[in-house]
Amino acid sequence: MRLLLSSFFLLLSCSALSAQQAPTENDYYPLERFRIPDGIVLEAGAIEPLPDGTIAISTRRGDIYRVSNAWDKDTSKVKFELFAQGLHEVLGLTYRDGCLYATQRGEVTRLKDTDADGRADELEAFCDAWSINGDYHEYAFGSPFDKDGNMWVVLCLTGSFGSDCPWRGWAVRIDSNGKMIPTCSGIRSPGGIGFNAKGDVFYTDNQGPWNGTCSLKWLRPGSFQGHPGGNRWFSQTEGGAKSAPKEPQSGSRIMTEADRIPEYEPPVILFPYQKMGQSASGIACDVTQGKFGLFENQMFVGDVTHSTVMRCFIEEVNGHYQGACFPFREGISSGTLALRMTEDGTMFVGGTNRGWGSRGTKPFSLERLRWSGKVPFEILEMKAQSDGFALTFTEPVNRELAAKIETWKFETYCYIFQSSYGSPEVDHTKPKVTKVDVSDDGLHVRVHLDAVQRGHVHELHADDLKSASGLPLLHSSAYYTLNYIPAEK
Repeated sequence: MRLLLSSFFLLLSCSALSAQQAPTENDYYPLERFRIPDGIVLEAGAIEPLPDGTIAISTRRGDIYRVSNAWDKDTSKVKFELFAQGLHEVLGLTYRDGCLYATQRGEVTRLKDTDADGRADELEAFCDAWSINGDYHEYAFGSPFDKDGNMWVVLCLTGSFGSDCPWRGWAVRIDSNGKMIPTCSGIRSPGGIGFNAKGDVFYTDNQGPWNGTCSLKWLRPGSFQGHPGGNRWFSQTEGGAKSAPKEPQSGSRIMTEADRIPEYEPPVILFPYQKMGQSASGIACDVTQGKFGLFENQMFVGDVTHSTVMRCFIEEVNGHYQGACFPFREGISSGTLALRMTEDGTMFVGGTNRGWGSRGTKPFSLERLRWSGKVPFEILEMKAQSDGFALTFTEPVNRELAAKIETWKFETYCYIFQSSYGSPEVDHTKPKVTKVDVSDDGLHVRVHLDAVQRGHVHELHADDLKSASGLPLLHSSAYYTLNYIPAEK
């Protein structure tokens, strides 16, 4: 009996030790928190590095701060200095030619510090060609300048359902002279805007009318993004020549409407509601050439409600972007809103929870993520095939486990494309794995299915998979939005 008890407690001790040693997100991407000085309500809406080695941070309260020593290992050395104030909910910052451009609700403002005292003393309207009527929902998110010298702004609707004043529900470009070019209709409620590695423009839209769940969308010039509320302003496009796209049929499905409406660009990635978040926000792309780890050219998206950062792998199929999302980092202190990746491989994360609520309990926050140099065992890429998916891993898999059909569990579903608010998951299927091919180096796995479903999220779980060295996947779930099925090779 004494021997049995000794064995039992030894097993418990070993289990506790294994639990302590199991790798976590913090082992690979530690979260470093900055202390916000008393009296500053940060509610960070945008973050932009400046040539003098500081970063500019705008707030939802309309202030802009310059932050010194933001890269220092000792976060206590960080210093906040007011650069400008009195603006209106600044949700975009970019720097060019000695000026800082701030996207606020009613305009893009160009700010300049002409006497080099650290405060903006010259402010002018760079573009104010859209309208506001004071509705709480009329956010405006601005991008950096693109490869053609244009800034992009996505304009929230007036409320969730309509567009009460010009260009609400549109993405517009602003050229180097400040001229506005209406570019894409169909916007509902953006949470962020950014570029991929090629320089194409993407934004996040949030669950609501004509949006069954939150998503990442491609702003293909001239495209319709799904919500017809802003289509009334086609009459004011230059010359009035362009006509609005057909209105979607409520109760339909996304790809049914994409086939029916040529202008409609379906979402690149659907973020399954609650499983991956509830309010998609800022966008950052890793173009740091390995300084942020193995995820080069992949995109990262925040979620306000879950206080997380998600990772997105996207590919081009039949001339359209689509791809998979993965969990990446949880535990942000407030609701994740602004993301900014800098050239050295630092991701700055700004948080706020006012108006939305979040798992992170602080009213606002500023944090940073850096790669520790350790490689997590993750699904690096998930590519669509004619009869399944090709997976690439960051570390070699246990080939015996990977070859087992029961290691891979799939289900699929889609969302109702409708004018009412949101949608449940519908049209569920459970594809069967028919065959698994594992590469000799263990880095690639080809999973064959008996059927794939166009227009469905393909949800994958590989909870039992281990690396060749015995590690479990850091994140064992993936969600691929299969709008277009590649031709058989």
